[in-house]
Amino acid sequence: MSNPKHTLFWMTFFLAIVAVVGVLIHQPLITAFMANWVFNLLILCVLIVGIGLTYRQVFVLFPELRWISQFRTGQSGLSVLEEPRLLKPLARQLGEDSKRDRFTLSTMSLRTVLDGIHSRMDEQREITRYFINLLVFLGLLGTFWGLLGTINAVGAVITNLDMGQGDLSKVFADLQAGLLTPLQGMGTAFSSSLFGLGGSLILGFLDIQAGHAQNRFYDGLEEWLTGVTNLLDPFNSNERQR
Repeated sequence: MSNPKHTLFWMTFFLAIVAVVGVLIHQPLITAFMANWVFNLLILCVLIVGIGLTYRQVFVLFPELRWISQFRTGQSGLSVLEEPRLLKPLARQLGEDSKRDRFTLSTMSLRTVLDGIHSRMDEQREITRYFINLLVFLGLLGTFWGLLGTINAVGAVITNLDMGQGDLSKVFADLQAGLLTPLQGMGTAFSSSLFGLGGSLILGFLDIQAGHAQNRFYDGLEEWLTGVTNLLDPFNSNERQR
């Protein structure tokens, strides 16, 4: 089976590139972050949690691989002390055979085991996909919140505008000064979308890499179990021998 360490390398390498780019443009990023720091901080926390979940999807494969390697060594008297998580359907299907380090599966048992393992992997990936969508949602929510404040500020400027003054130049000067802050806020309100969409892209790439590691693990597991599967049902084979 393929080693998930390669996936961890590419995930870490990608995050290192993102960190370097962030350092190079740190000044505009800080300015954009402080424009709506409440939502941006929440987006950053969600991103960190999502990154941890994607790494967990890869790290959880290592004990499963160690559990499988104990069967593939072929050493007699080797016992499995710790029950795996992803491969729990396989461990339950083997029963006492796992303690004797030898087993065979029927085709129906093989399909049941593989379906159970595949569903467990899908459950893990669904959580990460939810965090990706959550980042986009928080980015849009922060933007709409900022735009709402901008609209209220523009309405207040228009309401306080005194058109009864004889000097039109002073009226336009007051209007310009009053609209300056709302217009600046309108530009910086989109910072939440910037961080939200950027975070979803980062987490999406990591989720793809974690998914590739899980797919390679599943393919290797399927090939291994196929090699120890009885293609003929034992009952039918006994009937033929009679």
